[in-house]
Amino acid sequence: MRQHQIQSAVFALAFAAALPGSPAIASPPTYTWAPAVSAGATLAARFPPPTGFERVAVREKSWGAWLRGLPMKPTGAPVLTYTGAPKSRQDVHAAVVDIDIGNRDLQQCADAVMRLRAEWLYGSGRTSEIAFNDTDGKRRAFKSQPKKDYPAFRKYMNLVFAYAGTWSLERELKAASLDTLAPGDVFIKGGFPGHAVLVVDVVENRQSGERRFLLAQSYMPAQDIHILKNPSARDSSPWYATDFGDVLDTPEWDFAKSALKRWPGDLD
Repeated sequence: MRQHQIQSAVFALAFAAALPGSPAIASPPTYTWAPAVSAGATLAARFPPPTGFERVAVREKSWGAWLRGLPMKPTGAPVLTYTGAPKSRQDVHAAVVDIDIGNRDLQQCADAVMRLRAEWLYGSGRTSEIAFNDTDGKRRAFKSQPKKDYPAFRKYMNLVFAYAGTWSLERELKAASLDTLAPGDVFIKGGFPGHAVLVVDVVENRQSGERRFLLAQSYMPAQDIHILKNPSARDSSPWYATDFGDVLDTPEWDFAKSALKRWPGDLD
């Protein structure tokens, strides 16, 4: 037990050091599927803020702080589909999140957003808050499941993936403004098909007030969650600027500015 406590303390210090431009985090986040996360392999370590920018402040143990600590696959890793085959396009991603896909064609775009949100709640001990609406409007709550262990959680999430999607998730989320853009926000277009991408980090230039952000997505067929390239960036940076005009251009989908949404519990 003492060895585990020492390792946890060392990780906490290393994790805080891997977050340039943001306040120190006192304890490391929990990633239940990957309990041994190296601080140097996190999203924050892989993508430091551009010159002149700092990460916007987030609360300790918040959704945004958790996203910044996401474990990443090694540099150059391909995006794989649920079959294990490479995605047909390997030119849209800047990095790949180290999280499983499952072996069925389920964890697509909105599903990946819901998976990460639910994983944060599960790892934070907030399992009573894990609930999503099906496309027909039925509320599907994890707390109603007979078992609460991690295998039961993953089984529950597969049910969510099968019965929910962009149509239902868009209606669960609330409108948000680019002026208050925060890690954990979602650009989403509900439909059949629709699409959703997740804002996984936000930085700000304190002199100009300009904000930039990183996006993550899954797609069809079910595939690795990956950090998107910015097709509009002349310097090949994956950071997107908030002054993108009326349409956000991502490699495989365009979103209206009004497509920015936020989880109801994060509006405060």
